[in-house]
Amino acid sequence: MCSIQSVLFVLFILQQQSSALVLKYFDIRGAAETSRILLTLAGEQFDDVRFKIDETTFKSTAFDTAKENGDLKANLNRAPVLVANDGTTIGQSRSIERYISKQFNLMGNSPEEEAVIDCIAEHCRDVKDAATRKGFSKFTRNKTEEEKAVARAEWFNDDLPTMLGKIEDYLKEIGSNSNGCSVGSSPSYADVVIWSLLRDCPSSDTKDMLKAVEDCQKLNSIADNIAAHPNVSSYIKKRPKTMF
Repeated sequence: MCSIQSVLFVLFILQQQSSALVLKYFDIRGAAETSRILLTLAGEQFDDVRFKIDETTFKSTAFDTAKENGDLKANLNRAPVLVANDGTTIGQSRSIERYISKQFNLMGNSPEEEAVIDCIAEHCRDVKDAATRKGFSKFTRNKTEEEKAVARAEWFNDDLPTMLGKIEDYLKEIGSNSNGCSVGSSPSYADVVIWSLLRDCPSSDTKDMLKAVEDCQKLNSIADNIAAHPNVSSYIKKRPKTMF
């Protein structure tokens, strides 16, 4: 006959195995979408908690409630927040992404591979930050539409191809494989960030993005490899349609 302690231990193990990560963010792609894709790529079950946004006021009652309840303290009352299986709450989108990647074998097989993967991811962040500084998005308030159009053309015709070309050269330098992986022989955090930059951009930018990256064989191969992954492709087809 099993002891009470043995039964309790088994129940504890089953509870740990059945628990799911909880990712809390607004009902948009934004700063949490890379984490969603990483979890999807890994085949990991998670609760995708989305704070609905009023399309007129851009306010979210659910988000305000979460703040009042103390659910978002790990990110200083911002989102996203990830709740780990043991109840630990993690803030900051990049910290969440790295945690997920380390937990589910998406950060390479050595400290050196991890560092290179992180480096590639940060190169892609630099590209996104540069686009923001260029100031042509619909959220830019200190420019006329004509000025934004000029900035946008400069970005996609000159700045972006130059930055992507440098990343492409780096991938060649480190000997990225022809199998669609930037580091090693399996998908990584860096690959998902590349896919996000090149393939998950706003639909209004898709044509110009494809033109900007057309000469970057390795970058395109990596992005296409992530897009073709059955977990990711299934998620993309089913994910909620959001404002942005």
